[in-house]
Amino acid sequence: MKRRDFIRSSGMGLGAVIGASIPVLGHAVSIEQMLEPKADAAMKKKLADVALNVAKSKGATYTDVRIGRYLQQYLFTRETRVQNIVNAESYGVGIRVIANGTWGFSATSDVSEAGIAKCAETAVAIAKANSKIQTEPVVLAPQKGVGEVVWKTPIQKNAFQIPIQEKIDLLMKVNGEAMKNGAGFVTSNLFFVNEQKYFASTDGSYIDQDIHRIWPTFTVTAVNKQAGKFKSRDAISSPMGMGYEYLDGLASEKIAGPNGLVGYRNSYDMVEDAITASKQAKEKMTAKSVLPGKYDLVLDPNHLGLTIHESVGHPTELDRVLGYEANYAGTSFATLDKWKTKSFNYGSKQVNIVADKIQPHTLGTVGYDDEGVPCKEWDLIKDGILVNYQATRDQVNILGETASHGCCYADNWNSVQFQRMPNVSLRPGKDKLNVMEMIKGVDKGIYIIGRGSYSIDQQRYNFQFGGQLFYEIKNGEIVGMLDDVAYQSNTQEFWNSCAQICDKDDYRTFGSFFDGKGQPSQVSAVSHGSATTRFNGVNVINTGRNIG
Repeated sequence: MKRRDFIRSSGMGLGAVIGASIPVLGHAVSIEQMLEPKADAAMKKKLADVALNVAKSKGATYTDVRIGRYLQQYLFTRETRVQNIVNAESYGVGIRVIANGTWGFSATSDVSEAGIAKCAETAVAIAKANSKIQTEPVVLAPQKGVGEVVWKTPIQKNAFQIPIQEKIDLLMKVNGEAMKNGAGFVTSNLFFVNEQKYFASTDGSYIDQDIHRIWPTFTVTAVNKQAGKFKSRDAISSPMGMGYEYLDGLASEKIAGPNGLVGYRNSYDMVEDAITASKQAKEKMTAKSVLPGKYDLVLDPNHLGLTIHESVGHPTELDRVLGYEANYAGTSFATLDKWKTKSFNYGSKQVNIVADKIQPHTLGTVGYDDEGVPCKEWDLIKDGILVNYQATRDQVNILGETASHGCCYADNWNSVQFQRMPNVSLRPGKDKLNVMEMIKGVDKGIYIIGRGSYSIDQQRYNFQFGGQLFYEIKNGEIVGMLDDVAYQSNTQEFWNSCAQICDKDDYRTFGSFFDGKGQPSQVSAVSHGSATTRFNGVNVINTGRNIG
């Protein structure tokens, strides 16, 4: 790996980049080119109809067309220097068909009538070739066409229209303030994504969507040269389905815990967080090493989101349950036989986990998925019982359902769409409860903030999670910072130890910009919401060399 590439990747907060490296789609373009429109909706409809008509004439019984323009802007800095600025565009067409009861897919960057017609012919030819080894025909859940509709992420400021210099000035201020307050090293990054997606199908849908996502992040490191020690702290930001208004601070709602600032809602003060992070990184160098044992854990949403992602989000993906992802991403302990009993205790009665693609400002929220299905919310775990999975149009018949869950996604026009994780979130508690009140009820515990390193097995059952910040709780009070903390459990044991959940006033989201899955690998963006939650009697280990 080149030093430049290492620096670029090391500043991301690797615990948040779940299962994938930074994907750059397409080719480099100027910012002026990114802001220029391509085809309008009328032209896209005309091009889509070419594909629909040609595929039907060649024998397809179903066709969908995705005309996609994917824009990315990434900015990377370290201390006083800009390391890299990436502006990328990817533009083309993906056509998926069913012929002879079998899927076929083809894609092209030739966005012309002739190029699309040839692509449609190829997709049908591939389906017919595949049908020779198909054992069962594809069964699609019915989906009524929605006609011509438009959906847009409700943004106030298009991040791509904000001058590069303004963004660099922000990152330089983040770095400068971090170093003033104790950081020896700091990397900071901004990630912006705009997906301009047009979907058409033989069901009668013509859907034009404009989707925006943003992720500001940094890593600060404090160094004690005399002791030869260093400690880091990553940003406590969450990627969001918002525009640049997320960074303007105008709507910022700060969340305070017993140790001070622990999070934000609505917008994010990157500079303030960097200052706090630098001070906390210095404090971590003198933190007491944890004594292993059983503790009650009080988990902040910025930490718990990763645990939700790995121990609930992935195990309830139906393709993983069925073994379709075994070669790359593993399978699931939450098998169909457990679901069929309607009594499998995934967690305690406090645990209610929903899947959705409709929660405002989250990464997974769109109007329609990549099969043209209107997005919705549904239960995965209700009162602790496993009640459902995440499924697409060609999967829900396995569950005895007649409507897709609307969680099909492709990360680019040249990728075939398949089941991807929607937002998966823990509902807040119904009773009024804040973090301070929760901690008062803990005799021996640890309060954990932020995502850290983790490990989980291929069935998403046995796991270990670290974090960013750890605070010891004794007799209902925070008594100091801890270090070298990780907790071990299995999914069912862990969620059954859930004892309390704070109310909606503490609810926040965690997110992943780059969740990897599939072969060839694709990435998707997904959020996980929760309030601060207490888990009783969890096994904590010491990850360091010295205990004392």
